[in-house]
Amino acid sequence: MKVTRLDRLSRSVLHLVTLGADLRERGIGLHVIEQGIDTATMEGRAMFGMLSVLAELQRELIVTNTNDGLAFARARGRVGGRRRKLTADRAALAQRLYDEREKSVRQIADMFGALRSTGYGHLDKTRTVPRQPKRTAVTEP
Repeated sequence: MKVTRLDRLSRSVLHLVTLGADLRERGIGLHVIEQGIDTATMEGRAMFGMLSVLAELQRELIVTNTNDGLAFARARGRVGGRRRKLTADRAALAQRLYDEREKSVRQIADMFGALRSTGYGHLDKTRTVPRQPKRTAVTEP
């Protein structure tokens, strides 16, 4: 079995060790191309064990650094995610136009250059008046 790097094969040392033992029991060798490991040899199995520990350490460091960076950004007031399409003023206008039945969600979204789903995302569901079909006067002949 061939794989480019150990970190592409598994996310934890436990899984790598279990997988390595399972492959060995079935008589399947593992060749890690970029790191030059071949588990058919004693040296290759030793290197497999050492690099699997280092790969897990590297992943844990990346997770820790990412979490630290996010916490630092939040402490400075930065909020993650995509910027909202509508500002608070525009969202309030959209709500008023919708509640007063002046415009449909599609028209409101078009007015602000947004998708219809974005329009729905900015409406306050607790205040939104459910739409009723417009009633037309029926005239008898």
